[in-house]
Amino acid sequence: MSITNHSNAREEGVVLLERTGSIAMMTISRPGSLNALTWTMYEQMEAHLRSLASDETLRTLVIRGAGKAFATGTDIHQFRGYTSTDGAAYERKMETIIEGLYNFPRPVIAAIHGYAIGAGMLFAAVADLRYATPSSRFGVPIARTLGNCLSMKNYHHLVEAFGAMRAKEMLFTGRLLSAQEALHYNFLTAIVEEEHIHAHVLEVAQQISSNAPLTIWATKEAQRRLNAATLHNIPFDDVMARIYNSHDFAEGVQAYGAKRKPHWTGED
Repeated sequence: MSITNHSNAREEGVVLLERTGSIAMMTISRPGSLNALTWTMYEQMEAHLRSLASDETLRTLVIRGAGKAFATGTDIHQFRGYTSTDGAAYERKMETIIEGLYNFPRPVIAAIHGYAIGAGMLFAAVADLRYATPSSRFGVPIARTLGNCLSMKNYHHLVEAFGAMRAKEMLFTGRLLSAQEALHYNFLTAIVEEEHIHAHVLEVAQQISSNAPLTIWATKEAQRRLNAATLHNIPFDDVMARIYNSHDFAEGVQAYGAKRKPHWTGED
């Protein structure tokens, strides 16, 4: 299944890539839709990550959003007509991109303003350092918006970032966390005023880029290996198939398109 089969005629958006010396800046840009991502944007992000990962002259990657948000997840309009097969393919694609960020061989810094929701929250969760503005909001509100699920690895990333109880509270309630809450839960490195966040993140990126590359690589690799054993061969495809083939998931997609609140039944 090609995820482009479900694309719509809405503005496709773009993931921009800029380079300043040893620092790369990846910008999620679909500001008219608060940077809700299209299949085209995911493909661009994946291609950028593959290209940058093999660039030995790169020292730091910064990821940010254009306009008034960091990223607000996948554009829900693209889920119309989805089956369990499509859902499994989508989660595999998401996992590939998120793992590409998580396993990126150089430090990844998230510069967050506005909403970091759904996939945007996961992009932030797998970054090595996270700086946000005071008005930033964080969450994965799928329990009240779409009725789908994440992959096992992406659940793990949220637990790693927040701890099991906080991750479950966020997912169970669907509520969005404030920047102050995210800082209190040790999700954020720091809160930076909006007018200063770009300069602050670039300053941190420059500092990292001037340090010993192999020491920084070893630090990332040690953390990756510490977490690798946890998820070895844990089955979850049956759960994703049940979710994406359910009445509730179809209802969530329809309700979003109709701009009404979903009516959940718990029916498969």
